[in-house]
Amino acid sequence: MSAILEKPLTSALVLFSGGQDSATCLAWALERFDRVETVGFDYGQRHLVEMEARQAVRAGMGAALPQYADRLGDDHVVDLTGYGRIAESALTADRKIEMDARGLPTTFVPGRNLIFLVAAAALADRRGLEVLVGGMCETDYSGYPDCRHETMEAMARALSLGLDKPVVIDTPLMWLTKGQTWALAARIGGEALVELIIEDSHTCYQGDRTHRHAWGYGCGECPACELRAAGYEDWVASQGVET
Repeated sequence: MSAILEKPLTSALVLFSGGQDSATCLAWALERFDRVETVGFDYGQRHLVEMEARQAVRAGMGAALPQYADRLGDDHVVDLTGYGRIAESALTADRKIEMDARGLPTTFVPGRNLIFLVAAAALADRRGLEVLVGGMCETDYSGYPDCRHETMEAMARALSLGLDKPVVIDTPLMWLTKGQTWALAARIGGEALVELIIEDSHTCYQGDRTHRHAWGYGCGECPACELRAAGYEDWVASQGVET
């Protein structure tokens, strides 16, 4: 085992979009690591509300988790707009959300998580951050192949070889349902964190911030909203509380 993995890991870089999953991952990282930084990616996504949500969630995290506020460090934004034009999808162009010939939704941005992880690993190397934390999940998700556990294992190995050092990728949501993701947020930060995620995080593919639901803002009809809503209902039901 390498020296870096024999000693406790104390710092992390969270791939942070401002959505429910990445907000929960940020809270998870703050609970575990002494120093946590965040990185977001401007890949030409159609709705700037996603980038605005990042700042809102980050700004509210200190109040939601005051015991960990001093652990939250710098935020970084990487310009990947050129990549977004190459990997055109319903998230970067005015296209209908539907299934393509491979059985993948047209919201799939080819290789997005792979590109994100390469950029994040380079940033983490320069910043001296030991762990990459991402919200990838293959339990409740849209079938994106770059969210799979096998993909993350392969990326960690490739990055470790390419950087000639161990690269650790933590995916705390990998085997959780969306209901369990809500439960994780509640365990870490209680009502304050859950309310922050409801009010300020953004998941909707349509960029809708006008319709407020029990689970947050969104159109309520796109695949991302449907997953988030169903997960919230499952979590509430598990507590024996009516919505």
